[in-house]
Amino acid sequence: MARPTRLTRAFYDRPTLEVCRDCLGKYLVYISPKGRLAARIVEVEGYIGENDPACHAASGPSKRNRHLYDKPGTAYLYLIYGSYYCLNFVTEKESFPAAVLLRAAEPVEGVEIMRRRTETVLPGSKLLSGPGRCCRSFGLTLEQNGYDMALEDSILYLEDRHDPKPEVEVSPRIGITKAADRLWRFYDRDSNAVSGPASFRRSGSARADR
Repeated sequence: MARPTRLTRAFYDRPTLEVCRDCLGKYLVYISPKGRLAARIVEVEGYIGENDPACHAASGPSKRNRHLYDKPGTAYLYLIYGSYYCLNFVTEKESFPAAVLLRAAEPVEGVEIMRRRTETVLPGSKLLSGPGRCCRSFGLTLEQNGYDMALEDSILYLEDRHDPKPEVEVSPRIGITKAADRLWRFYDRDSNAVSGPASFRRSGSARADR
């Protein structure tokens, strides 16, 4: 059995929608102060450039979104609704603002640590169902904003465990109002951890072009 391998900068330094698709089935790993945490990624969304009205870079560079313009493989975190954090993986060339938003994952390692951070009792399949739940359960905040996930000694990174490729479906992005029709949401068809109502699980036959 092949050993897990960390994903290098080359993985992120590609068109965002390609990275979105390839993130599914990979593992988010965080060597936290409380212990090692890992989860299998099952749902992501792409946000691409200043011409994407839903991207944080739509109005240009700012103090909040500065890490969107960093090297591919940078972790971009932000706060929403005053209480929830979201994790993104910066993609494409440096200075071009694009990223993959982590929307859902399946907990694999450190599950009890994740549960202790959760305010409500959730079944295992829903513990990381939603971007806010992912960050809360992993203990990710603005403290990790700007981490370089592509460094060999990074404590926050993506890992390939060489699992069989998942059955990928594509749909419009959810939870937004601007450019919500773009087919830039990718998810594992067979995972119960995927967020959002079943009505959003549309067929992946449609193209996911920019």
